Amino acid sequence: MRLARYRWQGREQVGIVVGDRVYSLSARDPDLRDVGDLLERGREALSEVQQVEAAIRAGERPLPEDVAAPLEQVQLLPPIRRPEKIICLGLNYRDHAREAGMPIPSEPIFFAKYANALIGPRDPIPRPRAVVQLDYEVELAVVIGREGKYISETDAMAYVAGYMVLNDVSARDFQFRTGQWMHGKTFDGFAPCGPVLVTADEVDNPHALRLRLWVNGELRQDSHTGEMIFSIPQLVHYFSQLFTLRPGDIISTGTPPGVGMGRRPPTYLKEGDEVVAWIEGIGELRNRIVREEALRGQMGAMSASP
Repeated sequence: MRLARYRWQGREQVGIVVGDRVYSLSARDPDLRDVGDLLERGREALSEVQQVEAAIRAGERPLPEDVAAPLEQVQLLPPIRRPEKIICLGLNYRDHAREAGMPIPSEPIFFAKYANALIGPRDPIPRPRAVVQLDYEVELAVVIGREGKYISETDAMAYVAGYMVLNDVSARDFQFRTGQWMHGKTFDGFAPCGPVLVTADEVDNPHALRLRLWVNGELRQDSHTGEMIFSIPQLVHYFSQLFTLRPGDIISTGTPPGVGMGRRPPTYLKEGDEVVAWIEGIGELRNRIVREEALRGQMGAMSASP
């Protein structure tokens, strides 16, 4: 399934994407605020949505006709509204570690982003006034579907609800000021994601997906999730030894080589640039860099409502 959170006719809704239309699940369940709510309700709730999808594909009308909207006309929002955790991997592709001039990690290197960083797949990325070295990172994001701790690698994939594309936007001049990378990682709007949550049953092998990123039509990143150093089961196992994983938690699995910082000379994003991040079978993000001051008052509408 492809589950979306979106704004249509002034209302935030949760829906299921079938073809080129999105069907509102919130129309029959107003308490459904985001895809995370579905995950919190467990497998039975997801099974009911699967039945709705099957009925739509069979030409039946399990939902009123007026709850369907053209996908291209809605404003897609981050599928998970306010995740408890956004865990981001650093240096999880060997060639990216090399281009950054850093050693290959022997265990996962990670940092956090906050929910304020989340924006939708078509929203503008704000460039903060003090940031000079603004960079991009296409990543496969894993969304957790079940609560768990001390999860074995063998069982780990059973805890994965699905996948999204995430652009780990980074302010390199802030990131490396101290030993804490988070300084340059969690500005407002620094985590475009989506375009939808693709459930795990739709992805045969998440370690066999091509991922690419373009800036103004120029291909900058082109790799394969099979190049990860630490696999998804290893990451789920590792993080579950440290803290309880909960439905809606996001694990962004790191970026391949080709980032602006690694180019010679380094090439950073500027206002007006269009960044397209794409992962095979998941979808694409298409975001333009806009001066932060031009977006004052819009960030709440782009990301997470209270």
